[in-house]
Amino acid sequence: MTRIGMGTTSVLPRRLEPAFRLARDAGFDGIEVMVTSDPATQSARTIGALSSRFGMPVLSIHAPVLFFSALALGRDPRGKLDRAARLAAELGATTVVAHPPWRWQGRWAARFEAAVAEIAERHQVVVAVENMFPVAAGGRAREAFAPHWNPAELAVDRLVLDVSHATMAGRSALELAEQWGERLHHVHLCDAAAPDAGGRLHDAHLVPGRGGQPVAALLRHLAASGFTGDVVAEINTRHCGRDDAARLAELRETVAFAREHLR
Repeated sequence: MTRIGMGTTSVLPRRLEPAFRLARDAGFDGIEVMVTSDPATQSARTIGALSSRFGMPVLSIHAPVLFFSALALGRDPRGKLDRAARLAAELGATTVVAHPPWRWQGRWAARFEAAVAEIAERHQVVVAVENMFPVAAGGRAREAFAPHWNPAELAVDRLVLDVSHATMAGRSALELAEQWGERLHHVHLCDAAAPDAGGRLHDAHLVPGRGGQPVAALLRHLAASGFTGDVVAEINTRHCGRDDAARLAELRETVAFAREHLR
């Protein structure tokens, strides 16, 4: 049965303890921890204690990718992914989410696909690769990730679909899910904003149902196709600041949306 989780990035700038509390209070089935520069996100002991305290199982670990966590788990990208997988295994999480390498990481890009398979086998977890998008520069869309922003183009077994990232790539999340078929393992649930007045797209991670992606149809497709992976909310609530009541309302809206359309 598909579990509905909450990514800890959904409550930034709040830290790990309030993330677990908010996930519990909103009614999620579990949590995905994004590893950041915050030492708490790197500690199996700390995460495990919070998981027990709030009754929130750790569904997945997101390897560090955020700008402010460039040095989390070390400098070597392979070592970072390996340590994230070890953390997942220690916590009983079934999935590690990874991003494709940046194009400037040429040596890592050349080893990435083999490393995903090796690390998954070593730690007995699923390492699933997330879809990214070209980056606009100088008025043109330029490839920013290698071997490709679309993980379906890579020799990896399991894929992560991020709805907002699909819009950034000019794609329908539903169409990607249909094309990926059984390789789709994990979903980052959110919605996407329309282009601004200048035609620019923003990686908005809206509450599902508030944007332009066919998110309801995507969830119904997952239910109808027998999808058994996890659907993890990854919404942006930074506009809530420290107002956890407003943040909790958006999280509850997200859970309700997911449950309604996954039935």
